[in-house]
Parts: sequence; structure tokens; C-alpha cells
Amino acid sequence: MKIPLLGIGGSMKSLQAALIGFGALGIFAIALLDAAFIPLPGGPDVVVMALAHNNNAMAPLYVIAAVAGSTIGSLFLYFIARKGGQAALKKFNAEKRARVEDLINRYDIWALLLAAVLPPPFPFKLFVLSAGAFRMQLWRFIAAMVIGRGVRFILEGWMAVQYGEQATDIFKQHYPKIGLGIAAAIVAIFLFNSLLKRRQLDGELGAPEAE
Repeated sequence: MKIPLLGIGGSMKSLQAALIGFGALGIFAIALLDAAFIPLPGGPDVVVMALAHNNNAMAPLYVIAAVAGSTIGSLFLYFIARKGGQAALKKFNAEKRARVEDLINRYDIWALLLAAVLPPPFPFKLFVLSAGAFRMQLWRFIAAMVIGRGVRFILEGWMAVQYGEQATDIFKQHYPKIGLGIAAAIVAIFLFNSLLKRRQLDGELGAPEAE
């Protein structure tokens, strides 16, 4: 599968091309850079699919490398925002900041899970920075990144193995719908979990006291 690099300017194009040659380590570096510093067109997504198609047996390792790189890259932003507070969010408009703050305060790890799964133009980095600025617990942040990015990259690796060179086109055409489907499943799990907790709480409150 040919890896599309068009649109990456100058040194970034050369850097990504060089990193791809390192296989899993290259994917790790690309995912880290994309999450933390330099948004690369296609990011690690197309690289995971291309290399997984070229070497099916290595697909699980490529997925793990992408998840690790994206999680560690996101941790850079998390700690920057944790140290800088809400000043780290000033480049985003006030309405977006307020909406994301409300989502994180209300839904915590579930909001970040959705952000990690959904495709652009969903403001993933705003959620990551907000999680740091509002001091989400570190272990919850890492769990959301690993699970959310894991779901995304596993799906891409599977598509590459199943559909070969067509995987990239299928991903571009259908991932928004697939991503929304995954997001809907996460919301359903959240609602089911909330319902179970509410019933458990109601049961405890309604239970007769022991004499």
C-alpha cells in the first residue's frame, strides 16, 4: 500500500518518510509527534494501515506502537496544561472552552474516551489540554487514551489486513460514520453503567435497617 505523504511540507515530509522506514519505532515516533507537537496529514492512521497491510503478522505490534506513541504524546500536552492551567487553553475560543470544561466535569473519562475515538475535525487536543488544565486524575487520563486510541488503531489494523490497499479509501469514506457508531456505543455503556449505579444506590437506600 502506498503511504500518502502529499501535502506535508518540506522537512516534515522527509521526516515522516524517514520514520516510516523504522517500522514500529517509526509509527511510535509519528504518533507521538502528531499527538504532542506536529499534526501530520493522515497522522499515524494511514501509516498503521499501510504497514499492517504490508506485513500482517506485525500488525499487532504496529497498533501497540501507535497507541503508546499517541498516549505519551498526549501526556506532554496534559502536563503542559496541568502546569499552565487555563492559560494553556487561551488559543481556543471561550465558547468551546466552556463546552469542553462542562463535558469533562460531568463525564470525566467518558468525555475523553469519545475525543480519543472520534475523527477530525473533532477538537481532540482541546480535550487533552482541558484534562490537564482541570487536573483530571492521571490514571484516568491514561486509561482514556489507551482505550480510545486502542479502539481506533485496532480497527485500522484490522481494516488493513482485511481490505488491503482499499483500506485507506474505506477509512477516509466511512470512518466518520464508524467513529460515531463507536461513540454511540461508548455513550450507551456510560448510560447503562450510570443506571446500574443508580439502581444499586436506590437499593441501598431502600434496604431495611438491621435490628
